[in-house]
Amino acid sequence: MTAVQMSPVTRCQVCGSGEIYLTLSLGFVPPVNAVRRSDSPGSDQVGYPLDLLRCPDCGLVQIGAELPAEVLFPPEYPYRSATTRVLRDNFADLARETGQLLGEGVRPLAVDLGSNDGTLLKAFRDQGFPVHGIEPTDAAVDAQRNGIDTTQAYFDKHSVATVRRDVGTPGVVTATNVFAHIANVDAVMEAVSQLVADDGIFVSESHYLVDLIETLQIDTIYHEHLRYYALGSLSALLGRHGFEPFHARRIGTHGGSFRVYACRKGQRPQQPSVSALLALEAERGVTDGSALVDLTRRSAAFRRTLPRVIGDLVANGKRVYGIGAPSRASTLINFTALDVDLVETVLEVPQSPKIGGMVPGTRIPIEDERRLFDDPPDYALMLSWHIADELMPKLKAKGYAGGFIIPLPEPRVISGDSV
Repeated sequence: MTAVQMSPVTRCQVCGSGEIYLTLSLGFVPPVNAVRRSDSPGSDQVGYPLDLLRCPDCGLVQIGAELPAEVLFPPEYPYRSATTRVLRDNFADLARETGQLLGEGVRPLAVDLGSNDGTLLKAFRDQGFPVHGIEPTDAAVDAQRNGIDTTQAYFDKHSVATVRRDVGTPGVVTATNVFAHIANVDAVMEAVSQLVADDGIFVSESHYLVDLIETLQIDTIYHEHLRYYALGSLSALLGRHGFEPFHARRIGTHGGSFRVYACRKGQRPQQPSVSALLALEAERGVTDGSALVDLTRRSAAFRRTLPRVIGDLVANGKRVYGIGAPSRASTLINFTALDVDLVETVLEVPQSPKIGGMVPGTRIPIEDERRLFDDPPDYALMLSWHIADELMPKLKAKGYAGGFIIPLPEPRVISGDSV
């Protein structure tokens, strides 16, 4: 892989402060979805610095380098929303809650940014909303096949103009797990402001910084995620563009996220949920940044502990496979320097486009989940650890009799009999 132009982050992406400082370095990691085929040499893959920075002025936590969007989100980008039941259930909840907040019979056009395969918009459609998606990757083709009208384009002023001209002005604009992905967030908010109706609402879901810190979710840190919001820093961004949150709550997706409903200032009364979440952030040391000191200390300990736990098992003749190859797995594996000498293979569900490749930055092959049952290991490393409680019983029901390793918040070895 040829190195691409990297843009160092020298100013806060929300308030523009030049006083941002380093809180955590995860080393050099390749793009987490840049899955090479198994016959490609590991030396061909380029890693880029993955550092976590904090702005003391607005509190935004952000990574220290930006890679081009076309590198991170090429047309063949493999992620599909529909493959995860937890996500499908969350989207159904989001559509229901939005309908309740708007009121019975109020069902304006809903437009989703980074709409992927249209799973969220299907949930909105089921609630009676007319829908349209904006999606740059070939997931847009899947959405169209599923009957979800989609504009295949990056979200910017040009796609906004196209949608408003050809589809209409939405009363609801959503950005779920993409609002932290798009560079130049001021331009994003300007485009949102141009797209949504004056009395409309903007709904975002992002990884929640409180959960990232408290459950040590360093594996959610990768180059696709440019920013790690708390409600305080997100409110600062919204306020710069004439918006304010009127409802916010924590949700369980991706190991801990939060959903924020925003409107133009003064359009809707602010619910108590907003002040409650801001108070939580102050209490947990997120507002003043003190919690990040503990994050750095615990991350260093985890980096030593996980390879030791797996290494002890392997030294005693045990075999370990990884289960699941989500984006977050690449950060975890690279940060802890795991490779085929400790984890023989990583297994994915049969339809995964990652099968036949290797975990980015390693020689670990990605294979069909069938191998777990045809050639079972002694232990399965749950790389989608945040949904391990859902996955482990399913694997046992299919016939897997071995044990499990839950890597985070701290490594735990679980016998198969206890599941």
